[in-house]
Amino acid sequence: MTVVLSAQEIRGKLAPQFPEAAVEAAGQGVLVKAESLFKVAQHLKNSPEFAFDYLNFVTAVDYYDYFEVLYKLTSLKHNHSVVLKVHVDRNSPTVPSLYKVWRGADLQERETYDLMGIVFEGHPNLKRIALWEGFQGHPLRKDYL
Repeated sequence: MTVVLSAQEIRGKLAPQFPEAAVEAAGQGVLVKAESLFKVAQHLKNSPEFAFDYLNFVTAVDYYDYFEVLYKLTSLKHNHSVVLKVHVDRNSPTVPSLYKVWRGADLQERETYDLMGIVFEGHPNLKRIALWEGFQGHPLRKDYL
């Protein structure tokens, strides 16, 4: 069984290197600022202590005022996991792509873009994956009619 690491523990270990990056920690999730996401993700993957070599999923939640993008990370070596969260502004829903950190982010970021309209900056092929080009809107948004 995979051990879920405490978000407080992860935040505490990130603080020395990324003092402003981890905004909040609750339960299994560490809330990270969007501008720090890429560097924090690289650190969590490449640090021998964490070795989060597997991206389980990328998804998003619509909270009316903002979107929350979630990334579940697992270390196959250490058999532990954590969830990273990023709040994204509804008016400009942009977050850095993690495709260069985990290639598995490719299709998952495209799906989140397609259904929620969140732009993953730096993604090499960000286009619709479930719906056709020219489809108007993003059907998983709460304001989609």
